[in-house]
Amino acid sequence: MGKKATLLTSLFLICLAPSLTFAQLSSQQIDSLVAVALVKFKVAGAAVAVVKDGKVIHSKGYGFADIDSKKAVNENTNFQIASNTKAFTTTALAILEEEGKLKWTDKVIDHIPEFKMYNDYVTQNFNIQDLLTHRSGLALGAGDLMFFPDGSDFTINDVLICFQYFKPVSAFRTQFDYDNLLYMVAGEVIARASGMSYELFVQKRIIEPLQMNNTFVGYLQKDKSNLASPHSSASGSIKTIDSYDIGMADAAGGIFSNVADMSKWMLLHLNKGKYGIDLKSPLFSLKNHHEMWRIHTVLETNDNPRYNSHFNGYGLGWVLTDVVGKFEVSITGALPGMLSIVTMYPDLNLGIVILTNTENGAGLFYSISNTIADSYLGLDDYAWIDKMVAWRNDDKNEEDSVTKKTWEQVELTKKNKVKNENFIGIYADKWFGKVEVFEKNKQLWIKCYRSPKLNGPMALYNANTFAIKWEYQVMNCDAFALFSFDETGKAQGIKMKGISPNIDFSFDFQDLELKRIDK
Repeated sequence: MGKKATLLTSLFLICLAPSLTFAQLSSQQIDSLVAVALVKFKVAGAAVAVVKDGKVIHSKGYGFADIDSKKAVNENTNFQIASNTKAFTTTALAILEEEGKLKWTDKVIDHIPEFKMYNDYVTQNFNIQDLLTHRSGLALGAGDLMFFPDGSDFTINDVLICFQYFKPVSAFRTQFDYDNLLYMVAGEVIARASGMSYELFVQKRIIEPLQMNNTFVGYLQKDKSNLASPHSSASGSIKTIDSYDIGMADAAGGIFSNVADMSKWMLLHLNKGKYGIDLKSPLFSLKNHHEMWRIHTVLETNDNPRYNSHFNGYGLGWVLTDVVGKFEVSITGALPGMLSIVTMYPDLNLGIVILTNTENGAGLFYSISNTIADSYLGLDDYAWIDKMVAWRNDDKNEEDSVTKKTWEQVELTKKNKVKNENFIGIYADKWFGKVEVFEKNKQLWIKCYRSPKLNGPMALYNANTFAIKWEYQVMNCDAFALFSFDETGKAQGIKMKGISPNIDFSFDFQDLELKRIDK
């Protein structure tokens, strides 16, 4: 789901910190690490599980599922696992492939005739694996405004035809740019090929056979008695925030799970698709195990000499690389206040899952996961917690500096008068729909018709640019609106972009081309 691009590319920064005596970490050492990380990253709660050699050797909850009620996290506490769902989606397709319901190389239009990309060649040749490998040619997070923030009224039918309105940023199948909407299309392929909803198929064909008894997909989540609440510590103290309703995006990030159940999920993949007593039950074949863990899209190799990596790429729902000669398979997920990571080392028969419920959770899950893994890889302690804290502080200082300067500039331009009537009107984008600029208490406001949480006041930044302070403040997504004018000085179009350099890439304001439609 939505993740910060800077987060995924900057988490290996180096700084010095105290070290541990390093060997394969015991449960007690993991307990101590997590206790420190919860405080340093200001995270309400987390859960950690480790599987090794076919057994669960650590499975615990830490901190609070809800900071207000003080309810504790345990191994069965459910979190939104966000984009960790994507590996379930690819596994569902593997099952259908083995049943002859589809082939990996089937054209999407053979299953969804109305599917349409940005040109005819891509539309005609786009296959099922292209939905899963982030190589469409579209920009990072293209179209994510359809479900970021939550509460919009877009449907899967809107998604199926929206891609024709985007401008590609690279040639088809040549560049990795993370995409959520195409996984939603993959979910629709599953629904049409199986004859049941995506949610029901994953629940019945994956979750129930694995006896992941407390795991649910999307609307099938009924029992919320042990459900973690999302939190934010952006204000300095940890506070609960509204739960995120992912709506139509279940195939991209809609699963609720816990570390006890996710341990079963990791064991399935470490056992190459087999599960149950004596591993006699196959959920998917060895052939499709290899297909999901084969590089389909090449990524830049991690240049940290500590890990001596030689390759890096994206398979079908998994990131694949090597670290000190060992194969690493991982996937992360992020929604507001809900962040998760699964990392497996097949050569070591090792798997690690960490679930968190605060927006700072990425620092915690990377630092704890890396520390546990390093201990099995025979590496010295790298003081990951302090490194992640230092990186986050640097990143936040940059973000604060940019946003502070923006609103300082707004204060300086308050004395400048503009004719509100030149901006007031209705504008439309081909995939996002209508946006209205209107006057409220003599100030310009903007509202998005199909995404009602995106509304707020507009303040002049310079001659043709306004800064928008959205009423939605769960995430830092305030934006600039840049107006273009006709010869009379009346606004005719709006381009937008995020103010913060660290805005989540799912707020793809830059992909909007808003044109005045009221004449």
